[in-house]
Amino acid sequence: MRAFFQFAIFLSAIWLLAHSNASLAHAIILSSAPSAGATVSGDAVAIRLHFNSRIDHARSKLTLLAPDGTSQTLTPAADAPVDELNAEATRLSSGAWRLRWQVLSVDGHITRGDIPFTVH
Repeated sequence: MRAFFQFAIFLSAIWLLAHSNASLAHAIILSSAPSAGATVSGDAVAIRLHFNSRIDHARSKLTLLAPDGTSQTLTPAADAPVDELNAEATRLSSGAWRLRWQVLSVDGHITRGDIPFTVH
């Protein structure tokens, strides 16, 4: 019986450790438009990144990497919801593109990633 209680205490401690920092978690991307691996048509793309927490818009960055290797910085929309990073990309040529994002979450941690997509 003592082993059972020790195991229960151990599991409780693990659960508390796992959930005590839930409010301190990094900003995690929940959805994106375009989504990773998507093919879009036209030369304009609405960029919509939705995160699991509030982000600091002023310190967040969006960069488009073109098929030829050049990059262009996108200006995030000032009126985006607190948990989104939005922008408009125009004059996109056909080919494989990569959206590079970086956000500062309200917990002070920087999160970054890439979203590859193709313009057709």
